[in-house]
Amino acid sequence: MSLHRRELLRAAGLGLLGASASGWFPLLAQEVAADPARRRHCILLWMNGGPSQLDTFDPKPDHENGGEFKAISTSVPGLAISEHLPKLATLGEHLTIVRSLSTKEGDHGRGTFLMRTGRQPTGPIRYPTLGSLVSKEIGLPEADLPNYVSISPYTLFNRQAYSSGYLGPRYSPLTVAGADNLASVEGEQAPTYAELGVDDLRGPAGVTLAQADSRLELWRGLQDGFLARHRSASPQVHDTVYQRAIRMMRSDTARAFDLSEEPAEVRDAYGRGRFGQGCLMARRLVERGVPFVEVSLGGPGGWDTHADNFNLVRALSGELDAGWGTLMQELKDRSLLESTTILWMGEFGRTPTLNEQGGRDHFPNAWSCVFAGGGLKTGLAHGRTSDDGMSVADGKTDVGNVLATLCAALGVDHSTQNVSEVGRPFPIAEGEPIKDLLL
Repeated sequence: MSLHRRELLRAAGLGLLGASASGWFPLLAQEVAADPARRRHCILLWMNGGPSQLDTFDPKPDHENGGEFKAISTSVPGLAISEHLPKLATLGEHLTIVRSLSTKEGDHGRGTFLMRTGRQPTGPIRYPTLGSLVSKEIGLPEADLPNYVSISPYTLFNRQAYSSGYLGPRYSPLTVAGADNLASVEGEQAPTYAELGVDDLRGPAGVTLAQADSRLELWRGLQDGFLARHRSASPQVHDTVYQRAIRMMRSDTARAFDLSEEPAEVRDAYGRGRFGQGCLMARRLVERGVPFVEVSLGGPGGWDTHADNFNLVRALSGELDAGWGTLMQELKDRSLLESTTILWMGEFGRTPTLNEQGGRDHFPNAWSCVFAGGGLKTGLAHGRTSDDGMSVADGKTDVGNVLATLCAALGVDHSTQNVSEVGRPFPIAEGEPIKDLLL
């Protein structure tokens, strides 16, 4: 049965004003999890500034380079992580820690580009970011919600590292609460919850629904005329992006971004800062079928701990543990963890030795990233660094292999090629999946 456009828009728009959805979100998650044909999801936890591996997932308590943090056991015997990640420690059976990552870029901008695209920032090619590449493969073109959502991104180190590049605007992310000029609201003791609303979902002040409908009708008429005269790919892609935005604005699914529907105790468990509330939003988006969500921790400065490393990492670890730990537990409770692969990483690691300011500097030679959730063997650490943390002693790997492993976990062929703007094809990832981590 077809509906007149105005009636359809009005009905969808009124849906945004309905009763709270907090009661049926868990039911929706159970329904999604029970669907044998459900698609996989990916959550990228991006640590802006480069986190210290020795103070998080590769502790060296028996060496002077280990610093002042203690190591604690996880739920997996023999697998230890920082004492400031206690919630994650209880979920150790769902973690896959890669302790043997070695890369080639120690500059923030270049390292960010490398880790987010899998390519070094050279030449004229506009390489797409990871979220664009993956969501293109596992997303649904006609979904009401975007296939790629980026929460609190800090893009000033390298804006191109967050771009859909040669894939075009159709695969660009919906950005929520861009953090370019805002530091993270740290810790659970913040007086209010961080605001993560999508401003473009709200109508202009003083504009009624009927007036908005009339404006959309006028725009659609002008747009149809323009497209009839310009049949090239660019206007068609532009129109597709706008149509999807309008569909989301007028759809009940937009309520996935409204965190006020969540009980206070749930919001507090995640932490009141941008990262914690972002992880909560990621859970809600995964429940509604969004295939790729990224949440960033660290605005200006972030994990770039050149001075006062231990106090800064202690505070950041508190945010990380609350947000990520609660996210995994809730995904597990909703039977969604096995269909969701999480990747935790930054642009590089940090020096095992401390500088004169009590900080750790940039160090791409030997560092860590972490997988979690479904699609890979979990409850283990892959690779090993030397006793002093200065080099990779076993299982050395690089960004290409990490991204290829992520693809394998998501059921995506990492060798799938996309054609760049200069006509040259590129695979999603240039490495090979780490065989020891595959199921």
